[in-house]
Amino acid sequence: MPRADGGGAARPVVTELRLSAFAGRRGATYRLGPVTLFTGPSGSGKSTVLAAYEALARLGAGDSLAEVFPHPGDLVPDRARPDPQGRRGFRIGCTVDGPAGPVRLDLAVQAEPELRIVGERLTRHGRTLLTTALRDPGRTTVQAAWLTAGATPVTRAPLPDDLLGTALLPLRVAGATEGQREVLAAAEQTVLGLRSLFPCAPVPERMRAPVPPGEGRLRRDCANLAEVLHRTRAACPRRHQRLVAVAGAGCAGPVTGLGVQELPDGTVRAVLARAARPPVPLGRLGDGELRYLALALTLLTGPGVLATDRIAEVPDAMQCLTLLADDLDRGLDARQTSGLLGLAAAVAADGHIRLAGSVGERVAAEARRTPGTTVVDLSP
Repeated sequence: MPRADGGGAARPVVTELRLSAFAGRRGATYRLGPVTLFTGPSGSGKSTVLAAYEALARLGAGDSLAEVFPHPGDLVPDRARPDPQGRRGFRIGCTVDGPAGPVRLDLAVQAEPELRIVGERLTRHGRTLLTTALRDPGRTTVQAAWLTAGATPVTRAPLPDDLLGTALLPLRVAGATEGQREVLAAAEQTVLGLRSLFPCAPVPERMRAPVPPGEGRLRRDCANLAEVLHRTRAACPRRHQRLVAVAGAGCAGPVTGLGVQELPDGTVRAVLARAARPPVPLGRLGDGELRYLALALTLLTGPGVLATDRIAEVPDAMQCLTLLADDLDRGLDARQTSGLLGLAAAVAADGHIRLAGSVGERVAAEARRTPGTTVVDLSP
């Protein structure tokens, strides 16, 4: 990725979310640190904030508006009044810090009567690099203008109204002038920061059955946990041994190993070794233990092991992966949540992994005492 003046973080990361008008949030800005946990009572908007983050990440990966927002009307603020043409919508945005410094992306989406992007703005150090606007409601395009800073100050062209314009710029900007190179650096940094996201939502009942061996990339629901352990045990022995140590802090009994058994039908199942006793299939563990193991595994791996939207042209070492975990503490006891908080803070300290999640008020109280952890209280 080209480097512009005013470099910031070594690896692109999302450092701020803005929910200007999104579902139940208005004018809300949230700073994101290496470990950021949202808390508050039921209905306070914890899941809404994380959903906005995931939506931006999917748009950055090239998904269309219809794929990202299947029920857009639900995201329009309740008190939003339609304009004379009956149009209502929502607005979200983020800041991605990296070698090009802080870059802001702001997006206005029309939800009714038709789903479309009606405005997008990409800025760096207060300078507008890209702006789009809906000029003709009868067309399925928006008019875009991006900085050229050459003989022609800006370049104008139509872009689709259902895709994020910033994600399209690397294919449209030549990089022949200083202004174009600044646009490319900012756009590529923003896309990389957004795409480096892995939403993790372990579903214990799907994690109990044996699975066929494959490429060993952990899926969102962690149903193929055994397949991933089958790979990491051989390919990443040091990480695997660390996972064994972490498992001992969150599973009952003295844990001495995490292994994989190959079954006669060609499938594999994960097993937990406890001292001199026979290995126990992970399928026999409680829901909390399974969720704990899955979340710990995500914190100890990276883009090559998790089923993320990988960016082939960018080495893993230059990416900072953010794990998104709604209801992080669901089904976990105090010992397990304490272990995960400590692990998250430790792995985030090296700059390769970040965590954004939501927790209940009990865990939030402990998280406030954990160095390197930011707690955002959404209580009214």
